[in-house]
Amino acid sequence: MSPPALVWFRRDLRDVDHAPLAAALAAGGPVYCAFVFDATILAPLPRDDCRVAFIHASLQELDAALRARGGGLLVRHGDPRHEIPALAAALGAGAVYAGRDYEPAAKARDAAVAAALAADGRRLELLRDQAVLDGDAVLTQAGTPFTVFTRYRDAWLKRLRADDLAPRPSAHGRLAEPPLPGGVPPLAAIGFTAGRGGPGVAPGMSGAQALFDEFRGRLARYREQRDFPAAKGVSYLSAHLRFGTVSIRALAAHAWQEGGDGAMAWLSELIWRDFYFMILDRFPHVIAGSFRPAYDRIAWDDWPEGLAAWQAGRTGYPLVDAAMRQLAATGYMHNRLRMVAASFLCKDLGIDWRHGEAWFAGRLLDFDLAANNGGWQWAASSGCDAQPWFRIFNPVTQSEKFDPRGAFIRRYVPELETVPDQWIHAPWRMPAEAQQACGVIVGRDYPPPLVDHAAARERTLARYAVVKKAG
Repeated sequence: MSPPALVWFRRDLRDVDHAPLAAALAAGGPVYCAFVFDATILAPLPRDDCRVAFIHASLQELDAALRARGGGLLVRHGDPRHEIPALAAALGAGAVYAGRDYEPAAKARDAAVAAALAADGRRLELLRDQAVLDGDAVLTQAGTPFTVFTRYRDAWLKRLRADDLAPRPSAHGRLAEPPLPGGVPPLAAIGFTAGRGGPGVAPGMSGAQALFDEFRGRLARYREQRDFPAAKGVSYLSAHLRFGTVSIRALAAHAWQEGGDGAMAWLSELIWRDFYFMILDRFPHVIAGSFRPAYDRIAWDDWPEGLAAWQAGRTGYPLVDAAMRQLAATGYMHNRLRMVAASFLCKDLGIDWRHGEAWFAGRLLDFDLAANNGGWQWAASSGCDAQPWFRIFNPVTQSEKFDPRGAFIRRYVPELETVPDQWIHAPWRMPAEAQQACGVIVGRDYPPPLVDHAAARERTLARYAVVKKAG
């Protein structure tokens, strides 16, 4: 009889189409399942962090699903470098199965776990699960990683095989009831309380399935509607992808099979996830510095008051402020607005992108290091395949184009609710009599612009010129 196996759940909180679980079941022995609340990650977080509450609720659903199959979750709170080898030893597991991770800290953790297991005659099996393609699957003809997304995407699509999207058979098999104390402890037991949720994002596999079922009816219109934050144009599945309550293979397979402009545009967004995972995996220096080191020569402004105004949604630019307030209220920000808000911080306020990256990292329900870092470096023009440094988003024209009636602005900046459509994007341009008529006085009820965009643009061009001169 094959020895027991232990499946270590991490960013994959589901029991269907699950590569590590499928591999453990295929080994033939009894399969145990575990999750570790990593104390080293949780320690600095606020006690009402929305992500911890989302994970906790998702774990409860996963535990129930595993129990219905004769198993259940062994949940621990501590350092997984110690907890996982200890669990494997207590269960007599010959191998621990987990999904591959791409963050430097996670890779170092996994190396430590693998060494501890090996010292005890056990092994760690890491399988591709949170990416469709990874490792050496997509390389240039020279055998090097791609650093331009469009070329990566074309190679990704050319390389894709049916098996890459096939579900991993993990819904059936021999799960064993844990012989140790298990179950999901109350949030309070790990020192947390219920956090704020996302924009109607229900946790767990059921929450992911409900969102996906609803989105499928809108998928054909995705390309046309995805950039309009007031419209229901995107999938809202980002948090579920982040925590693996839905399979990336299932989503990509649906888009691929559906075809059409909307589905292929969405598939392209899913390929961005693989791309940024690859960049982080191959170029870990991006965590602390620019992907393009020349951009570390940029002299950013030290402007705490400007940063605080941006964080609070008090810049005087309505679309930027609405975006920042959406983040504060929901733990979510629409993707178009992430680009607008990031560009404004770096290229209007002249503040280092790392400050913005850290702010998003602490507040996004769907925070993912690879995508967050990649997006911020794109906006700051310091990353691979980045927005050219001389192309600078105009926050007013972006507002006019993507929130033409100001519906999104009014939702999150209610003090502008009575401002007429013609002034909603730039209320400081509103004549004094119009301000009196709508009851919104700029400087009293809503702040004037923190900076003049045209002047800020010229300062940014000069700031980035040092990079151009350096070649």
